[in-house]
Amino acid sequence: MSEERHEVMIVDDNPNNLRLLEDMLLSQGHAVRSFPLGRLALAAAQKSPPDLILLDINMPEMNGYEVCARFRENPATQHVPVIFLSALGDVKDKVRAFQAGGIDYVSKPFQFEEVQARVDTQLRLHRLQEQLRQHNEVLERTVQERTRELELANASLRRLDRAKGDFLHLISHELRTPLNGLLGSFELMLMELPADCARDGELQRMFEHSRTRLLALVDDALLLTEVGVHPGGIGTASECTARVAAAVESAAAALETMRLEQGVALALVVGEDQERWEVSGDPRLLERGVRAMIETAVRLTPRGERVEVLVREREIDVTAHGRSLPPELLGGLFGSTGTGSPVVDDMGLAPTVAERLLRLLGAALQVENRAEGVHLRAVWL
Repeated sequence: MSEERHEVMIVDDNPNNLRLLEDMLLSQGHAVRSFPLGRLALAAAQKSPPDLILLDINMPEMNGYEVCARFRENPATQHVPVIFLSALGDVKDKVRAFQAGGIDYVSKPFQFEEVQARVDTQLRLHRLQEQLRQHNEVLERTVQERTRELELANASLRRLDRAKGDFLHLISHELRTPLNGLLGSFELMLMELPADCARDGELQRMFEHSRTRLLALVDDALLLTEVGVHPGGIGTASECTARVAAAVESAAAALETMRLEQGVALALVVGEDQERWEVSGDPRLLERGVRAMIETAVRLTPRGERVEVLVREREIDVTAHGRSLPPELLGGLFGSTGTGSPVVDDMGLAPTVAERLLRLLGAALQVENRAEGVHLRAVWL
């Protein structure tokens, strides 16, 4: 006896075959529906699809091939397994049966054991296929639901991130007004100092240095805000290209005043055939990222030492001579926390700006101690 009750449909115009098959299947505990004509079976299966169909080939009105093809065209029955029953034993008849959509073939006169074995096998396979199909449907629905949830969550995060960015953008701009007033007032106070004030020159230098640092911090904070909130809209489009050597030269020129104040020499070398090397992205962002990278090296370099900048194939190498960093601090120099690096005094946001901008333009930043000093490298993979 079968362990599970299934519904089997028999379609055969021979009453004796119908009775014999019915008795066989009922004795195995299956529910049976019998039809002498294909059109009757098609109508019944449309209302209530069976688990298996035993189908004769030679029938009036519509032969078994046509009936099977109609079963396969109907979404309600297209997955129901069909076993053909026929006295036709020629190979081409069997091939045609499989081409019509049958999954097995039993030749007449059939034996009870053979029919039972084929029916049980196909029912087990059908049950497993149905379980797999149901599992896949559940899995697909789950994936769709999770995808919708992630899309909603990402949309919410984007809104919050944009709101945060807009707020920080506003704060950065608004800081300039009181900051300019404060700096302007202090500059007037310096102008009012007596001409013979011994500390006049020193105070002026301290003021200029602090003003430059404060304004640079505001600019860097504003730039990092824009990078974090609008990473696709700040000049990284693939149609934009930037020449690396030109960006490095411009960055070095922009740092001339700062490196003189630091008492650091700067040597720039562009490797052979690197004058025309270009990367995808906005030239202004590349220049700003390289400038922040070189600025980091300048601030790491002791007074009287030098910074070397080398442009070679797919790399920008910057070496801060005369200094090394503790191993535990190397990984934090270009950290992704967005808070800058505290490894040396007066570092500011330069390391973070370098890491964010150059990574956005496709480069990976690395740092290591070498015999000559701290070595910074931007690599385009």
